[in-house]
Amino acid sequence: MVLIGLIGEGIQRSHAPLLHQAEADRQGIRLHYTTIDSAERGLAAGDIPDLLRWARTLGYRGLNVTHPFKQEVVRYLDELSDVAQVLGAVNTIVFDGDISRGYNTDAPGFARSFARDFSDAPRDRVVQLGAGGAGCAVAHALLTLGVGTITLVDLDIAKSTWLAEALTVTFGEGRVTAALTGELTAALAEADGVVNTTPVGMAHHPGSPVPEADLRKDLWVADIVYRPFDTALLRAARAVGAPTLHGGGMNAYQAAVAFELFTGRAADAEAMRAHSAELLSSGR
Repeated sequence: MVLIGLIGEGIQRSHAPLLHQAEADRQGIRLHYTTIDSAERGLAAGDIPDLLRWARTLGYRGLNVTHPFKQEVVRYLDELSDVAQVLGAVNTIVFDGDISRGYNTDAPGFARSFARDFSDAPRDRVVQLGAGGAGCAVAHALLTLGVGTITLVDLDIAKSTWLAEALTVTFGEGRVTAALTGELTAALAEADGVVNTTPVGMAHHPGSPVPEADLRKDLWVADIVYRPFDTALLRAARAVGAPTLHGGGMNAYQAAVAFELFTGRAADAEAMRAHSAELLSSGR
C-alpha cells in the first residue's frame, strides 16, 4: 500500500486526498492519503524535522506540503530537484530509504494549465502578485512559458527582491523585477496580464488584490486560488470583458505530477482535472 499525506494549515477541505485516491483506484493501486493540519495539532515550522522523521518511520512514501511550510521545509531535506533548488520551495517530498527528496510540482502544474487554456495569451509583460512558495513556482513557470518580463509585487519587498534575484540567475538579467505595492497601478497599465498567487480571494481571505479600476478587457487575469472556484478578482475581470484563468487547473495538474512521483505510475492528468472540476462545481 502507498501511504502519503499532506502537511499544512487549514487543510481539512483540501481536494488532494480525493484526487490522489480516485486516481489510485483507477489504476488499481492501494493508496491511503492522510492530512496533518498544523492549526489543529498546534504544529509550527520547528516541528518539521520530527514530522519528517516520524513519516519515514511510519512507512510514508511521501508528503505533500502546503502553506505555510513550502519554504521552511527545504532546509530539512537531503536532496532537491533542480526547480525546487532554484525556487527554494517544495510542495512534494518523496522518501527513498534514508533519503528525502524535495520537488516542486506547482511550477509544472501552473505551466500545463496556462498552456492548455491560455495558449494564445500575449505574454510580453506580466505582473505577478505574491512572492511566497506558490508565487516562486508560478514565476518560474511563466518564464519557462516565454513571458518576456515579470514585475513581482509583494507586501514584503525583501521577499520579492530575493525571488527576482534567484530567477535572474537561471533566466538572465532584466526578466524579473520587484516593485512596491504602490507601483501596482502603473505596472498593470503596461502589462498584458496579471497573476494572483496571494491568499487574497480565499474564503478566509476575502476580497480582490487588484483594484477594479485597474482591470481592462485587454488585460488577462489568472488566479491560482481554487476555493472558491470563482474569486472576486475573476468576477471583476469578467465584468470588464477580460479573459480569465481559474486555479482549478493548476491544482489538478500539480497533483498529477505529485502522484507520479509518489507511485512511479503515469497519471491521467485530464481525468484528475475533470474530477477536480466536479468537486469544485459541487461546492466540496
